[in-house]
Amino acid sequence: MRLLVVTAVSAERDAILLAAPSADVIVGGVGPAAAAASTAFALSRAPYDLVISAGIAGGFAPLVPGDIAIASSIVFADLGAETADGFVPMSELGFGSERYEVQPRLAVELTDRTGGHLGTVLTVATVTGSAASAEALLARHPDAVAEAMEGAGVAAAGVAAGVPVAEIRAVSNLVGPRDRDAWRIPEALAALGRAIACVHEAGSMS
Repeated sequence: MRLLVVTAVSAERDAILLAAPSADVIVGGVGPAAAAASTAFALSRAPYDLVISAGIAGGFAPLVPGDIAIASSIVFADLGAETADGFVPMSELGFGSERYEVQPRLAVELTDRTGGHLGTVLTVATVTGSAASAEALLARHPDAVAEAMEGAGVAAAGVAAGVPVAEIRAVSNLVGPRDRDAWRIPEALAALGRAIACVHEAGSMS
């Protein structure tokens, strides 16, 4: 199986290559638009059997820094409209869907291989920075395990190319108020590398 791994920044790529030197990893850029464009370009240049959006992320309790989050679904959580009654997602507006489902067997297999936590991974264009915003996200997505900025972009490109998509995130901090002193980035990068190595070295996927 030929696997493409898409990260946002070079530190994530380097952590993965340190653990899995032969992995095919690209730095796609920060945010869903950059991720979509970079992934689409990579998929147009070579045949792949699976594309994974991978990196560090904010986690939702009970996950803690160093834990691995595996997407059962990838949701563009702030794609929609603000109304007097609150946020309305794109699907309810009638303009398509903000959700990308990961193949169930694939999601479970990734969870087993990495020892991760399975649930929805949210994509946002603006990182959550308050307890109120974190609570609002969980109210809309009670099974959310992590929040990042690229998964839906990678998923959109994968779907367009007909390539299965997954998302693997290593938790560096909790979603909510931005407390940089509580971030555990080196630990999260090391966990990310180990997780991708487990997938890469295992070979074929269901």
